[in-house]
Amino acid sequence: MSLLEVRNLTVTYGTGGSAVPAVRGVDLTLAPGTKLGVAGESGCGKSTMALAMLRLLPPTARLTGEILLDGEDVLAMKWGRLRAVRWAGASIVFQGAMHSLNAVQRIGDQIAEPLLVHGRATPAAARERVGALLEQVGLPVSRAQAYPHELSGGQRQRVMIAMALACDPRLIVADEPTTALDVMIQAQILRLIERLVADEDISLLMISHDLAVLAETCDRLAVMYAGRVVEEGPAREVYEAAQHPYGRALSSAFPRIGDPASRRAPRGLPGDPPDPADLPAGCSFHPRCPVAVEECGERDQELRAAGAERRAACVHVGSTS
Repeated sequence: MSLLEVRNLTVTYGTGGSAVPAVRGVDLTLAPGTKLGVAGESGCGKSTMALAMLRLLPPTARLTGEILLDGEDVLAMKWGRLRAVRWAGASIVFQGAMHSLNAVQRIGDQIAEPLLVHGRATPAAARERVGALLEQVGLPVSRAQAYPHELSGGQRQRVMIAMALACDPRLIVADEPTTALDVMIQAQILRLIERLVADEDISLLMISHDLAVLAETCDRLAVMYAGRVVEEGPAREVYEAAQHPYGRALSSAFPRIGDPASRRAPRGLPGDPPDPADLPAGCSFHPRCPVAVEECGERDQELRAAGAERRAACVHVGSTS
């Protein structure tokens, strides 16, 4: 049984009487103890989907479909049940720890809060648990008395991870957890996440712009464009040999270590993602696609088999021409 199963998830935002689609019919599954990466440019719906997992979107968002966590639909949960699931069943590591932490509350109190709210520990036991969590993420126990502004960016991100682990959830959603960190600290945080997920047998849904990071960290990879999943498969295979032209463009945008040609002339992708309020007809990617044909502008493409345990939404997938 899947730990997480997303079925035909749609998210639309109401703006001035019109409905703007941010996520359009997404289907994903995540097995217990596995890691799924989600990649795509800004505005493709990654973070909206992540926040939808725990119903953290604003009131202007309308959600349809199903988000099954251990077989229970998050979208159908009453408030009391949803409150019990957050942090304990599934937790989230937000991008931008400085904006997510309470600036006037000590770090230790913030980590202890989910433990106390969920009745997982007495105040004394919570303090002990906070110390153990800080050590687990590589911070000295003394940092529990610090305020967020007294920590570096990497240290604040470690605090966010400690908070996510506090109530022993089975799923962690990491929404670009290394944003704005330098490359050395980014590598440390990614190694920390990998180690903790393995040690604690936690499932991970990780969002990033960087396919290379996801290929190294995750078992499977889903590529999103204009609110839809356009490719999915084993992470390393999607990164090295994407079947969808958008996946290939994302992969080639990053220079490869040991490949002088890609380092001197990394390839990009011209243009910008479409405005969600004004999506083009047919396949949303076709105005930027280097291999688009007439059919691409006439009808959208559904995900179809693109190899063993792989799917891609492209007219050329499975083509004999």
